[in-house]
Amino acid sequence: MKQIQSVFQELSFLACFAAVTSLMAQNEIIIPKEVELPGQAKPVLVSMSGITGEAASTLQFDLYVQGFAFTNADAAQYLISGSNNGNLQARATDPHNKSTLVSKAYSGASLRRQAHAFADDFVQALGRKGIAQTKIAFKGENSPTSEIYIADFDGHNPQPVTSDNNLVAAPSWVPGRMALYYVSYKLNHADIFYHDLSTGTRRAFARYGGSNMSPAASPGGSKVAMILSKDGWTDLYVSDADGSGLKRLTKSPQDESSPCWSPDGKWIYFAAKEREHRTLCKVSPSGGAMQTISTSGMPSPTEPDCSPDGKWIAFTAQYRSGFQICVVPATGGTAVSLVEGEDPSWAPNSRTLAFGHRRGGRYTLSLLDVPTKQYKDVSRIPGISSQSQPSWAR
Repeated sequence: MKQIQSVFQELSFLACFAAVTSLMAQNEIIIPKEVELPGQAKPVLVSMSGITGEAASTLQFDLYVQGFAFTNADAAQYLISGSNNGNLQARATDPHNKSTLVSKAYSGASLRRQAHAFADDFVQALGRKGIAQTKIAFKGENSPTSEIYIADFDGHNPQPVTSDNNLVAAPSWVPGRMALYYVSYKLNHADIFYHDLSTGTRRAFARYGGSNMSPAASPGGSKVAMILSKDGWTDLYVSDADGSGLKRLTKSPQDESSPCWSPDGKWIYFAAKEREHRTLCKVSPSGGAMQTISTSGMPSPTEPDCSPDGKWIAFTAQYRSGFQICVVPATGGTAVSLVEGEDPSWAPNSRTLAFGHRRGGRYTLSLLDVPTKQYKDVSRIPGISSQSQPSWAR
């Protein structure tokens, strides 16, 4: 009898198992991946051998601000090797599965640019977007005047864009183009200019009465958001790229500032101020009611910038006695403080941020890897006391 009961139990178990297996086949069980909070990730460990001097220091910078850290070969997840006798020959391998990710010779450019190209090839082989060959724009200041500059993303090879010998502010790239919007007081007034860097030509874009500030081109470049005070209040406006079709999007006694666009062009994010308290908001470029974005835990948010993947908003928060770079989901929620600084600007990889921070009464530009909180200062321009208000080309 016990044998019969045992056989019956086994058959019952097999029948149940078969039923469960059939149900799983019809309805695949998907276990959601844990969402990693900004600032909580560990760096990816790599080692480097054979590459020396400027090529080595360039690679170390490029990878560090994208979440990598250098160690010995035994502890590394990836191995980088090569030589740089005039030109760069570099190889990246995964010793754990014995695969080669990149093996390439680089020439026809400076050694620094060759190293940038290899860094991008390596990062892209891991399924990420490379940023080592991108550009940043920023304000360089020698009080009482300032000028707009562009440079490689690490601050090297700086080039002046303006020579106004006056005050400038708020450079903003046109996505996908070698062109900028920015504010200049060259004509003794806060005016917005459009500057085509490929031809060197520029034109006044917005010269209304009052202040014309904070230009931001839409993802396709067809529209421009800006802050104007021409109607008495400091409000958010949008127009076509040729300056026509100007539309007022907010109308209130509170001050609006720092517009930026969602990557799909459906929203303009900005900071609103009422009775000394700031909030993040968004509004459709076609008009309508503005919506508040919660930044729980971080008071007085300003200077928002939406990541190119549309998932995060980086912003500046006034916290205690200083300013903090923070991020919050684009839909709002609990904000995470990352590092002391101001004016964040996302890289095309939606991972690295450029920002400015005070050091000895002057501003320095730095790059921050958001998942690991690793950051480094960019190269400074000799003779320029402060570098601030970065904008990353996308």
